[in-house]
Order: sequence, then C-alpha cells, then structure tokens
Amino acid sequence: PPDMGHKFIDDRKDVFFYQSDDEHYIPRALLVDLEPRVVNKLTHQGPYRNLFNEENCFIAEDGGGAGNNWASGFRQGEQHHEKVLDMIDRESDNSDSLEGFVMCHSIAGGTGSGMGSYLLEALNDHFPKKLVQTYSVFPAWSENQSDVVVQPYNSVLTLKRLTLNADAVVVLDNTALNRIAVDRLKIENPTVDQLNSLVATIMAASTTTLRYPGYMNNDLIGLLASLIPTPRCHFLMTGYTPLTIADYYQNPIPTADGSPG
Repeated sequence: PPDMGHKFIDDRKDVFFYQSDDEHYIPRALLVDLEPRVVNKLTHQGPYRNLFNEENCFIAEDGGGAGNNWASGFRQGEQHHEKVLDMIDRESDNSDSLEGFVMCHSIAGGTGSGMGSYLLEALNDHFPKKLVQTYSVFPAWSENQSDVVVQPYNSVLTLKRLTLNADAVVVLDNTALNRIAVDRLKIENPTVDQLNSLVATIMAASTTTLRYPGYMNNDLIGLLASLIPTPRCHFLMTGYTPLTIADYYQNPIPTADGSPG
C-alpha cells in the first residue's frame, strides 16, 4: 500500500526510565514499604520481576508494617529517613534535568498514609523548588467494604499533608474503581491486580504529553499550570474511556512455579 505519510513517533523513554549497559530499560522508581509482601511479589514473581533495580527497593528490616496506623507509619518514616532519602538523592543525581517527583500511595492504611505523609514533608524540605505530584487512592467509605476501622483518621491526617506539601493530587476513588470493575467490566470479585490495571491506565493517559512531546504540556509544570487555578485547589479528578483490562489480568497464565506470569 502507498505510504500515507504516517510517521512513527518515538516516545521519550528517559522521562521515567534510564538505559543500563545491557540496553535494558530500568524505571526511575523507588519501591518503599514497611512490610515485604507486596514489594517481594512485584520483584520476584510475575512479568515485571526483572524490571526494577534491586537497589531501589526499601523494606523495613523488622518487616512488621505499620498496622494500619498513621502514627506508626510516620514514626517509621522518620526512623528510616536517611536510607530512603539517600536512594532518592541517588536517583535525582542520575537525572539530567529533574523537574519533580510522582508518588503513588493509599491514604487509608498505615504505610501509604503515615510514611507517605513523612516523605511528602521530607521532599518539600529537601527539594523545595521541585514539583510533587501524587496519585492517591482514597478509601471506600461504605462500612461493609472496609476492614480498616481507623481509615477516617488516617485519611484526614494525610489530607493535611497532601494539601500543604503536594503540588497536584490525582484522586483515585477506591469505591469508583470497584464499581467500574463490577458494573462495567463485569468482574464479580475484582482483584488488586485488576484494580491496579485501571489505575495504570489512568497514569499512562495522564502522563502521555510528557512522554510524547507536542506543542503544549511538554513538561510537568506546563501540564499542572493548565489544570490548577490556585495553589491549594490542586485535587484533580480523573475520567477515561473506554476502560478495559488487559488479558493478562483477566486470565493470568500460570508459570512453572505456579505463580501468574
């Protein structure tokens, strides 16, 4: 067929990845948790087990987690302050032109809310001129959906830090994610991986202009400037269509060791 003038547009992989000596792309990402289950699942099982830099994974030595307690998460954030900030410093030093940080967390439990709050304050102190954007999972408020009794307290304490220390907060409503999975995608009991797949779609869509540069919104400050009218009014709602889930999450294929892969 004749060439219709369509050109392949290469994305800027170096925004969120860097290339290692063996041509392998490694995310500029830090995986931080106070208990090992989730990080170990990501780095030792499934399709992304060889993707992340192991030096960028932090798990608290005692591995006991924060027990869904904001104060415990905040205190342990303070306790591990030096190690985590050293990792952040190392990644920022490897960046050609650091513009800001993106943090993904939940505000209902203990680690995402407590340690997340501490990290927001620490990033503001350590990098006062850099932007901080968060993707924050807000909890399901129905009584029968939550197993965390203290989630209102965790959420309110974290909301103060999101208001004061973040430049933009993308609100991800857990209730809405569950409703979309059940009502629209017809999944009876959606798993965490399936809900995370929806979140990943939203994150990919909202960062498209950073990775595929055009004539506007080429950088984070330009993107946020057009969305945020006043500094405190920086809580952003998301919308996306059509919503689908990749076949991998619909029908995970077991690997030789029995884990989905």
